[in-house]
Amino acid sequence: MVVPGFGPGVLAGCQYGARKGSPVDEQLVVERNVALQREWYGEPLGDRVRRLVVAFDVSQAQLAEVLGLSAPMLSQLMSGRRAKIGNPAVLARMVMLERRVLTPEVASGDPAAIRAALEQVRDSRPTLSRPTGSWETLPVEEQGDEVLVPALRALAPPAELAAAARLLRERFPLLSELLRRAAGPDHDSGPEIDLGSARTPSRPGSGTGCDPGRDPSRSRAVPDTDE
Repeated sequence: MVVPGFGPGVLAGCQYGARKGSPVDEQLVVERNVALQREWYGEPLGDRVRRLVVAFDVSQAQLAEVLGLSAPMLSQLMSGRRAKIGNPAVLARMVMLERRVLTPEVASGDPAAIRAALEQVRDSRPTLSRPTGSWETLPVEEQGDEVLVPALRALAPPAELAAAARLLRERFPLLSELLRRAAGPDHDSGPEIDLGSARTPSRPGSGTGCDPGRDPSRSRAVPDTDE
C-alpha cells in the first residue's frame, strides 16, 4: 500500500504535464490531471487550496510559502497543469491546515489564532504515514513546534518563557531556541540574565539548624540522668 499520488508505479513515476509545444492537446492533459487528483486526493487540488485561501485569508503565494513549495508550482497544481504533489511533507501540511480550520479559534476568524496556526504549520516537520483507509484519514504525524510550543505556552506566560530562554542561551541553545519560539516574537528582546546570578533561594530556616519540615516532637531522645 502506498500513499495516494506518491507510489512508485503510479504512471511509472511519470507526471502528466502540459508543456508548451506538446502535441497533446493542453485541455485534455488538464482534464486527465484533474481526474488523477480526484483519484489520489479525493478532489481537485484547486478546490482544496481555494478553501484554505479563504479560511486563512491569505494570498495564494502566502499559502504556498506555508505549505513549503513555490507559488508557480502551487498554481500549476491548482490549474491542473500538474497532477501530483512531489513532496509528501507539502501534502501533510495541507492536511494540517485543513484540520486547524475546524478549531473554534480559527473558525471564528480570530486573527491571532489564524496567524499562529499558519506559523506552526509553516515551521513544522510533519511526516505522512501509509494510509489505513481513505485519503480523508491520512495519518499525519505532527512533530516539533506544533506539539511542544502550545504545551509550553499553556505551562507559562510569554514573559517567563522568554526569561528562561535567555537564561539557557549559552549552555543549552537548543532548549533556549524552543523557549524563544514559544514566547513569541514580541518577547525576543529583553535584558540578559547572568547565569551566575540565578541561584536557588535558600529554604526558610536553612543555616539555623531548624528544619521547617521536621516534627519537633520527633527530636532525638536524650537519656534521663539522675540528679
